[in-house]
Amino acid sequence: MNDPTIVTDDGVSLETVLTTTGDARGAIVLCHPHPQHGGTMRAPILEAITLEAARRGFDILRFNFRGIGRSTGSHGFGNDEVADVDGAVTWMTQRPVPVVGIAGWSFGAAVALNWQSSARSNLAYVGIAPPVDSPLSPALPAPSDLIPARRTFIVGDRDQFLDADELASYANSIDAEMVRYQTADHFFVLRHDRLATDVIDAIDW
Repeated sequence: MNDPTIVTDDGVSLETVLTTTGDARGAIVLCHPHPQHGGTMRAPILEAITLEAARRGFDILRFNFRGIGRSTGSHGFGNDEVADVDGAVTWMTQRPVPVVGIAGWSFGAAVALNWQSSARSNLAYVGIAPPVDSPLSPALPAPSDLIPARRTFIVGDRDQFLDADELASYANSIDAEMVRYQTADHFFVLRHDRLATDVIDAIDW
């Protein structure tokens, strides 16, 4: 199957990679890290998650945010990118395989959670190291703007771009699970396989 080109409501065409398993029991959408700092849908962490998800019977859709790779448009500072997530999830919901979760890393995790807020979505969510409030990523939504859902945050206690305690406090405010990796930084060096397993475990239970 050719990878689809998805068009958002505001007319942006998104480059994608759709990984299918044949007899999938669910589908997951993945969102990549900051597009202006080297983040793409082919980030090694997202590749590892895709492999683990496929091994366990899930289809995975990855996409490049607007302005990256062959995706049209330009960087929207995390605001316009919410429409990219919406386009990706909407496209996946039109397939026969049910969408069961969404996950993102860093910038992508922040955008995905803001999409959950705007869409009033209760999909299972996994946020890998999203800054709570950073000039590089959109601020995470107010707890009152989210409807109840199964949510999990994963962070390294040596993350150089966010305060793990601040994220833990935010997680508590929205009744989310918090998984902390000792000695890990923002890039989870040598921990990609474990991280992939934890992401899928958080969705598949």
